[in-house]
Amino acid sequence: MRLLKKTKYHLYASIGVIGYVLCSLTLSKVSYRIKYDTTTDGTTMIFYYISEGLICGILAYALSNILLYYIEKLIVFNDLKKSAIWKMVLVFAVVIFVYSIIVWPLLDAAYTLVSGNSSGTTLFMKAANVPYFSTIFIIWMFVVIAIKAYHHINQVKISQLELESNLRESQLNTLKGQINPHFMFNSLNNIRGLILEDAPRSRDMITRLSEMLRYSLTKNGVNTISLKEELQTVDNYIEISKIQFEERLKFGIDVNRETLNIGIPPMVIQMLVENAVKHGIGNIKEGGEVNLKVDLQKDELVIIVENSGSLSITEGSTRLGLENIKRRLSLLYGNKASFILQENGNFVEAKIIIPLV
Repeated sequence: MRLLKKTKYHLYASIGVIGYVLCSLTLSKVSYRIKYDTTTDGTTMIFYYISEGLICGILAYALSNILLYYIEKLIVFNDLKKSAIWKMVLVFAVVIFVYSIIVWPLLDAAYTLVSGNSSGTTLFMKAANVPYFSTIFIIWMFVVIAIKAYHHINQVKISQLELESNLRESQLNTLKGQINPHFMFNSLNNIRGLILEDAPRSRDMITRLSEMLRYSLTKNGVNTISLKEELQTVDNYIEISKIQFEERLKFGIDVNRETLNIGIPPMVIQMLVENAVKHGIGNIKEGGEVNLKVDLQKDELVIIVENSGSLSITEGSTRLGLENIKRRLSLLYGNKASFILQENGNFVEAKIIIPLV
């Protein structure tokens, strides 16, 4: 943000600097004259004090632009160097010197014009006013640097948010990219085993596979889809898996109809079901059950996928898929969502809780 090029800054700076000088330098002198000196000489001095304040204020504002030029050139908050600070100190000293050199002839001319006499200002009086002149510029510099620091902090926050958002999007896309090959690998293996043995079933499998792949490709660019859409893909996957596992796989579903239009991360439920089938039922000779339950609890969506077996069977084999789900939930919902994997009787239960507010 370059203040030197902003019209609004110059408006506020001129009013602020001139107003400060009039209040701190002129007001007390004028008040004293009005109260204690009602003579013609007193009235003359009031006019001089006002002109004195205006001259000091206008000159201070004009020279402050030199300081501002070097502040914006030298003071870089991301890379603030000692040499830049010392240069600013030198510039400040030069501006104060120039101010002191210019202001007194102007004040003497104003005094002579108003009163008709010479001001008779001594060198000591001039030197004694240097601290006051310095204070004007110090206060102005404090305000300007505070404004620029505030703007810099806001820009840093915005940049961090943009970076975090881009990183989160990149991570999500990476995680989604891990899922698509997983779909194809398992499904193509099923097709390969059936293509010569049962052509009708193979055609049905290819049709369902194409629907799953189309779903994964079209939804790869979004972070949430409706539960209803996700369940269609789960149904396709289960039908493909039943061709492979036949009677060994029993699938049950219990979904609250009020949840069908709620948004969830794409392919999360499908991945839980796939893990349950492959690493649960697939490791049990006699097969077992996979159950999907979706319900509402207060302001949360609760998704449960359970399969026959125990964690000792699935431990180590499902870790990549489950870590994928955990990271996606964390990226989308932070610590508001949760994922729990536990044993519940003769079943392994995977539970996802997603906040709705």
